[in-house]
Amino acid sequence: MASTDEFLRLDRQICFALNAASRAFGGVYRELLKDLGLTYPQYLAMLVLWETAPEEGPLPVKRLGERLRLDSGTLSPLLKRLETNGLVRRERSTADERSVTVTLTDAGATLKDRAAEVPRQIAAATGFDLEEIETLRARLEQLTRALDGWAKSSPAGD
Repeated sequence: MASTDEFLRLDRQICFALNAASRAFGGVYRELLKDLGLTYPQYLAMLVLWETAPEEGPLPVKRLGERLRLDSGTLSPLLKRLETNGLVRRERSTADERSVTVTLTDAGATLKDRAAEVPRQIAAATGFDLEEIETLRARLEQLTRALDGWAKSSPAGD
């Protein structure tokens, strides 16, 4: 069993390893997304919008925020920038004026084809094969669910 001093070493902290990996991914994504004119958070928003079938209609911004785990204060400027760049259109819902919806423009929909190479390039940058990537992704989702559950049940979360 490791000593307290061992457990308190920076290189033993899972939070630091995850943060370092996230920052490294950010650097790779920054380079890959430059040609698309997107930031990483904008790319994530576009992924959700590309998943949304046109027949489903405009996506409520609230639902987009839930999918991305972003609050409206973070999401609104991101969507404003995508709208300024001609990739999305934001509109107040006619059914509920408090609700804003977002829709891809033709330019936003077309960008999907150019973005198709990004996941392959990310996979290549990791040096992992597709099975390893899928296993890691599934484990990270499991970790997120566990931490979300802990936060909801923790007395400190009240």
